[in-house]
Amino acid sequence: MQSPLWTLCRSWTAFLLLAVAMPVLAEDTARKVPVIEQVDEAVAKLIDENVVAGAVTLVSEDGKVVHLSAVGKADLESNKPMTRNSMFAIASMTKPITATALMTLVEEGKVNLDDPVSKYIPEFADVKLEGKKLEKPITLRQVLTHTSGLGGDQRVVKSLENQGKILAERPLYSLPGTKWQYSPGLNVVGRVIEVASGKPYGEYLQEKIFNPLKMNDTTFAPTDEQKPRIATLYALDKDSGELKPSTRRNGNVETNPYPSPSGGLYSTASDLFRFYQMMLNGGFLGGTKILSRDSVTELTKAQTPDEIVTGFTPGNRWGLGYCVVKEPQGVTEALSPGSFGHGGAFGTQSWADPKTGRVYLLLVQRSNFRNSDASDLRKDFQNAAKAALSK
Repeated sequence: MQSPLWTLCRSWTAFLLLAVAMPVLAEDTARKVPVIEQVDEAVAKLIDENVVAGAVTLVSEDGKVVHLSAVGKADLESNKPMTRNSMFAIASMTKPITATALMTLVEEGKVNLDDPVSKYIPEFADVKLEGKKLEKPITLRQVLTHTSGLGGDQRVVKSLENQGKILAERPLYSLPGTKWQYSPGLNVVGRVIEVASGKPYGEYLQEKIFNPLKMNDTTFAPTDEQKPRIATLYALDKDSGELKPSTRRNGNVETNPYPSPSGGLYSTASDLFRFYQMMLNGGFLGGTKILSRDSVTELTKAQTPDEIVTGFTPGNRWGLGYCVVKEPQGVTEALSPGSFGHGGAFGTQSWADPKTGRVYLLLVQRSNFRNSDASDLRKDFQNAAKAALSK
């Protein structure tokens, strides 16, 4: 019969061996993340053609990640490979997140979507079109749908309070409600969030969106620990045909330290999946509630009339901070009517399809990428994923 001491020693030995093996087991588990080979092949082809240096792609179906892969380089000069947890400046993909944060205030009764902007930013009471004051005030719904008449750059100078005043003094491009004009309207929304909540915009998003959804790598100001994971931004040199390091304006915390509601966030594929899955679920992720189902519907339904042409690709309408696919065609042919999402200036794309229950995420870092919403990279990625999942 074995002594109790021998049994105890044997148990501790087994425990220590297991502890040593755990990192290996964790690595093995990480390597088992599913990959759709056709998607990697489609993306790798365009990496070989110097369209982008590298990419992270994610596809989910019915709440389950069916593809998560990193291809190419995060930094060409150091030969650093792209990884699944690489971070990206997502630029205008920030806009839907800002709109979603505003909707939490609508649910709390602190904001009404048809309120005049001047209720929160008094300077908007004096906005002019062709030198004349407006007969009807600009509303929050109009700035959310890019039909407010605002236009121009989307920077935030000093603070959102200051930027709100700057935008109120900027001449309008068109009569509010009559035309779609991509605009800094979500910067207006960011300031409304501050006024209605009594909290700084970035702090409010952290409290209402990022913390509850455990989006731990979504931030306006990456930490020293996160910075090495940020993929380098490249531009295509027209003379040499090579990718060269570029500079970013939105999302550059050194030159633009105040959080930009229109385009300042950094994030990862896994974090963005959690956000878009919450939206597909009708405002919930697991036991965490961000919004009601009705609020999600309001955000992601077409708000603009058919006679107003919207977006950067045909067949779209605009929701509240979201682009909505009404008639899939061309680059959107892999999506169903009612799909919603947004692109970013550096080639990033995020789309959720309620009919198929799929999320498509494409993360790259490429400037001078003319109309990346209509890029072959986006089209080939989505088509390859749909074809593989439809078999």
